[in-house]
Amino acid sequence: MAIIGSALPLSSQMLRPPVDIASMRDAAVPKGPSGVAPTGGQFGDIFEKLVTDVENKQSEASAVTRSVLIGENPNLHQSVIAMQEASVSFSLMLEVRNKVVESYQELMRMPV
Repeated sequence: MAIIGSALPLSSQMLRPPVDIASMRDAAVPKGPSGVAPTGGQFGDIFEKLVTDVENKQSEASAVTRSVLIGENPNLHQSVIAMQEASVSFSLMLEVRNKVVESYQELMRMPV
């Protein structure tokens, strides 16, 4: 009868050196082109830029609509497109805010 597999005694197995967890963690962090981990912006800065962009789109839409109503701009479709862009960007901002609030609430419910 042939032996399919054999177990070697523990003393004959090679022992591996201990694993350096810190080096594994550093290797898992994505590095930029210079070999340094990217810092990125703070979340507040990113959210502030999003709000500013939405505000700019809404003011542009308001200005284009005003010019159409006054008669300076005969292109009604530009006004409608600008209003839709402002509406979509505002909806996106609301959804991002809702997800952030929802995730914060979920973190607060987690037991420590």
